[in-house]
Amino acid sequence: MNDHPIGIFDSGIGGLTVLKELQALLPQERLVYLGDTARVPYGTKSPETVCRYAVEAAAFLVNRGVKMLVVACNTASAVALPQLRERFRIPVVGVLGPGARAAVRHSRKGVIGVIGTEGTVRSGAYSRAILELAPSARVFAAACPLFVPLAEEGWARHRVAHLAAEEYLEPLRAEGMDTLVLGCTHYPLLKETLGEVLGPEVALIDSAQETALCVRQELRRCSLLRRGETLAGEFFVTDTPTRFERVGGAFLGQSLERVRQVDLDTLFG
Repeated sequence: MNDHPIGIFDSGIGGLTVLKELQALLPQERLVYLGDTARVPYGTKSPETVCRYAVEAAAFLVNRGVKMLVVACNTASAVALPQLRERFRIPVVGVLGPGARAAVRHSRKGVIGVIGTEGTVRSGAYSRAILELAPSARVFAAACPLFVPLAEEGWARHRVAHLAAEEYLEPLRAEGMDTLVLGCTHYPLLKETLGEVLGPEVALIDSAQETALCVRQELRRCSLLRRGETLAGEFFVTDTPTRFERVGGAFLGQSLERVRQVDLDTLFG
């Protein structure tokens, strides 16, 4: 199966930050991306609905012969990983575990902040994952709902993003955090702004980078690494591709063409 692609799915566009890190780290791998843009966001849905959406997205990718699933969505990683691993007989990697492990490794004082969407923060999944690894850690979480539209608007370095970051992060700074998990796949686009607001004394944990490292480790463990030339990715969405092509192209710094639309409700309804 070494020559088979890696399947990546997200509720929308943010998971492209994970795909970008995979392209940089594993340029020889074939990558297939599915953005469930017709049903975004997942964070406002019930766990049962998110699990159903995640299974349908994963099934679409498995039907295309992928050798591994990467759940590039924090909400789906928080609630659907056990069901995906039980249902599909290929390795499944989420974004939550790699981020939590990296936070514990980097934290000097055991005071860790987590930022994410309202759904991810409400789930408490990052806090649980971190405390399982480091029971004495103190974890503080904050929802940053403006960060996603700012990233998609191309305003990651805009003064509005800077002001929003100051407002959102002040309570976490007051707790003395030394490490901050970027618990949404959009947030790596704001890393420079966040770094300016927090200063060098706070380590920023990029879940996209950490997930890519975890994928490489898992491929090696399973002897599934591909050898060969660099390949372009394949992209699918569940709604009209126009906005995905525009915003996603800006995320990746490359033109996205021939993005194909699929209807998961028709395929699995």
